[in-house]
Amino acid sequence: MDDTRAYAFTWDLLGDLQVGRPNLGPLTSVEAYRLMQFTFRDVLESRYGEAESDEIFREAGRIAGEHFAQHHIGDQPGLAHFVSVLQQALLDSGVGVLRVEAADPDKGYFQLTVSEDLDCSGLPELGHGVCAYDEGFIAALLEHHTGQSYDVEEVDCWCTGDRTCRFEARSTQ
Repeated sequence: MDDTRAYAFTWDLLGDLQVGRPNLGPLTSVEAYRLMQFTFRDVLESRYGEAESDEIFREAGRIAGEHFAQHHIGDQPGLAHFVSVLQQALLDSGVGVLRVEAADPDKGYFQLTVSEDLDCSGLPELGHGVCAYDEGFIAALLEHHTGQSYDVEEVDCWCTGDRTCRFEARSTQ
């Protein structure tokens, strides 16, 4: 752990939930998650603006995606097996329902959807997407599997009137 920072992320910061939450367990409500997420966004946006706040959320999503991949996905042989394991891990975690709509690994391109997305499904239409965290998370998952860096952009969102979140991923290499 980085001794100069109080909260440099490690998986250990998730704690031992069997010991720490013997009655409530590892689950919480989407409402509680979104309450924390959107109050953080509110504070960040009021201090740093929308663009910088989105970048902070993308960076946090990348960190989370890296660790999620290490602890829930591991090294998987082939794209189909990777996607299958990832889909199940996202379902088991209550993050969302992943579908790959297009994949061209040789060209470094993927189009994915996440339905019932933890971050936004069921929110009112806001006229803009809210899934910057997911962009970073997905980029890290793809990077874990392919070894290439990715830029991920949300192109459809529940908050723009769509009923699934759609992401396009492009290799930066």
